[in-house]
Amino acid sequence: MIGRSTIAALMALLVLAGPEFATAQIQLTPAQQQMLNSLPPAQRQQAMDQLRILNQQNANGSSFSSLKEEVSSPPASGAPSAAATPGEIEELRAEPDSRLVLNFVPRPDLSREDRAAFDQDRALQQIRGRQYFELDDTGVLNLAGVAAIPLLGLSAEEIEQRLEAEDVLDVYDIDVSILESTTTGVDALEAFGYDLFEQPGAGFEPVTTGPVPPDYVLGPGDSIRVQLYGNDNGIYEFEVTRDGILNLPELGPITVAGLPFSEFREDLNRRVREMLIGTQVSVTMGQLRTIRIFVLGDVNQPGSYVVSSLATMSTALYQSGGISRIGSLRNIQLKRNGRTVARLDLYDALLAGDTSGDLRLQPGDVVFVPPVGSQISVSGAVKRPAIYETRGKTSIQDAIDLAGGFLADAYPDGARVERIEESQARRVVSLDADSSEAATFMVSAGDIVTIPRVLPDLEETVTLVGHVQRPGPYEWRQGMRLADLISSELELKPGADLDYVLVRREDPSTRRVSAKSANLSDALAARGSAENIALQARDTVHVFSLAFGRQRVIQPLLQDLELQGRFGEPHREASISGEVKAPGSYPLEQGMRVSDLIRAGGNLSEQAYALRAEIARYEIINDAYRETEVIDVDLAAVLRGDESADLFLEEHDNLRISRVPDWDTLWSVTLEGEVKFPGRYRIRQGETLQQVLERAGGLTDEAFPEGAIFLRDDLRAREQQQIEALARRLEADLTSLALQNQQSGDPVTVDTGRQLLSQLRETEAVGRLVVDLDRVLANGSNVDPLADLEMRDGDQLLVPKKAQEVTVLGEIQQSTSHLFQPGLRRDDYIDMSGGLTRRADKKMIYVVRASGAVVTEKRSKWIGRNGGIDIRPGDTIVVPQNIDRIRPLTLWANVTQILYQAAIAVAAVQTFRD
Repeated sequence: MIGRSTIAALMALLVLAGPEFATAQIQLTPAQQQMLNSLPPAQRQQAMDQLRILNQQNANGSSFSSLKEEVSSPPASGAPSAAATPGEIEELRAEPDSRLVLNFVPRPDLSREDRAAFDQDRALQQIRGRQYFELDDTGVLNLAGVAAIPLLGLSAEEIEQRLEAEDVLDVYDIDVSILESTTTGVDALEAFGYDLFEQPGAGFEPVTTGPVPPDYVLGPGDSIRVQLYGNDNGIYEFEVTRDGILNLPELGPITVAGLPFSEFREDLNRRVREMLIGTQVSVTMGQLRTIRIFVLGDVNQPGSYVVSSLATMSTALYQSGGISRIGSLRNIQLKRNGRTVARLDLYDALLAGDTSGDLRLQPGDVVFVPPVGSQISVSGAVKRPAIYETRGKTSIQDAIDLAGGFLADAYPDGARVERIEESQARRVVSLDADSSEAATFMVSAGDIVTIPRVLPDLEETVTLVGHVQRPGPYEWRQGMRLADLISSELELKPGADLDYVLVRREDPSTRRVSAKSANLSDALAARGSAENIALQARDTVHVFSLAFGRQRVIQPLLQDLELQGRFGEPHREASISGEVKAPGSYPLEQGMRVSDLIRAGGNLSEQAYALRAEIARYEIINDAYRETEVIDVDLAAVLRGDESADLFLEEHDNLRISRVPDWDTLWSVTLEGEVKFPGRYRIRQGETLQQVLERAGGLTDEAFPEGAIFLRDDLRAREQQQIEALARRLEADLTSLALQNQQSGDPVTVDTGRQLLSQLRETEAVGRLVVDLDRVLANGSNVDPLADLEMRDGDQLLVPKKAQEVTVLGEIQQSTSHLFQPGLRRDDYIDMSGGLTRRADKKMIYVVRASGAVVTEKRSKWIGRNGGIDIRPGDTIVVPQNIDRIRPLTLWANVTQILYQAAIAVAAVQTFRD
């Protein structure tokens, strides 16, 4: 039995066949064919598959050696390829008709003479600053007073260099921006059909597997598979020789070149029946031959191509990269032996799916693409706006059919044809593209057919917008009223304003805009009332929300009214300000009163002063000057419905609604800590601390009134401003001192000052107010009025538990707190903290009481003992730094005192809340 060695020998013969097989199809010798036919079916199929791979590789133009390299050395996975290389963002470059923004900035280094000459040059002055330019159709920039500058193909940076190289423009620094080109309308149209071959996987490759068509013409290189069964059994595959002959065992040579496959199959069946009695045959095509054809003319890659014998004209066009933009899609010629045997119109396939003209190619055929014929443009409301190639006489109707027909919103009556006459003059022809005239009106090369759209405005409709459930256009009918459009409050969203519905009205004949309002509540309650206003076609009804402002909707309407205003006919507008829910300007309607404007403004707010109001009215006196008149309005009478008080309004009137005196939002204060009923309390203006404490039940038995902390927001803001001002003064002193120390060489003072400045900038004000809570609570209702405090919004009172400690901090050996012991004095607690440091200022020692009050010792020459200040629980003894040893600056001493006191206050608040 023939094994792997036979297959290897056969393949070796193929490889040793020579380099001629690198560019041609492999032809087996009779000995090779006999060896192949003698193989078992499975091995014969394996050898035929290998042969098919070699032929396919040769058809793709690869050499035999490259095939062996590809099989033996496959590309590494992940290796980059040209197709896999990610594209980079292309830099914009100047093109014909490109748009540029040039910024001409005079150079700052111009000499006085150049500057004077530049100021007198009007041409240069005209292009100064940021300017917009468009290049001409050849990419040239034209500047007044400057020769034409070609910029085609240059980037923005290159354009800057090119312009600055001009002697006239060397006085400028030039910044260039190239705007991306965005074309619209006719300019955005592209030629139809040319992208057909540019799409990847377009499907033009012929299918080489499966049954071949019956009319397939056999030729040299085709492989035919023959299966005999009956008396003789076997499967064979034979190839048509170069002479067009098929050598069949026991049947002899048969000339098959030029025969259709169906005719050959019938002939072979007849021969087998006559010559091999009792044997039947099945004939199929094996490997198909390849043929060489030519693709010439206006294609992207003209040349010679090796294609499958099943290839058609479209296959050849695909192999050549498609038709170029100047090639014809409707007159593709198939030339055979020097004669044109067929013409292909790709529009038949693209528009009607007709591929009958896409003929199969034969060896030596030439597919020729001539230049494009006459072209027209079809734009506007058609399904496929594009540039189309015409063939023969083409009417407007034919052009529209090429473009797929009209869109639903097309307006054929307004069709336009723009064309260039023989006199080179442009003119526009108007016609009805949906009439019989469109079938007889012929287009010419270069014509632009435009089908407009119907107008966007809705006719015979009213539009409902705003705070409604179902906004949108509704059909208008004669006699339609507001309650017909909005028949129930259920059609409104929650929070809609039923008192003021605004209608924007446009006169269809004059296009003048007007406004009208209505009370929807009254209209729904009494459909026969005047508030149920009649609607007109093109009205827009807007329902407002009580929660949102109205000026976003009102302002565009007011702008329309203002544009209509002119001398003697001012635009009708009135405004309302003050305590209404929606203050602003509103259209002034005929017969509009004060109550109508209040209704437009969302009605009065809760804090409105409802007794009186005022109108500021402007009047032009003798056409010379404008004068203001203030008119009092009895608002209470207006709200009662008194028409005599409900004044008529005039143009530009302003109605002002005041606020109730002493009206404000409710104030609240916070009581925390040792209060019987702590929490947040609402207070009235003028209420005192003692009164609030009475409402809170007073203090608990564990309260420490002397350590009460009272915080106020406006005090904190003022203290923070003072700290910032003090920091600026200290910074100025340090700057001056640093300059002095550059000569004296004393950096200690400056370093100490910088430390103080850093601490001062990090200090946050607390807003503590010192209060004597014992005096406030001393006599109940007979409290000392000088000791009580009027409360403000946001005040906080923090009452701690009884204190048992005394704190010592500052320039001592160890800052700490000690348990209070009766009888001990200031210096005793200092000694208990390790005593003073060398930097301590003994004269400036002070005590900060638990209430925040500062106590200093009053010295007397008759008293020999120091530290005579009475120390109480919760006190803080502060030993400041001796600033006099560094530099006698009073400001620095103040800074240290502020830092200590702020630290004590912050610590007290944090300790309480922790």
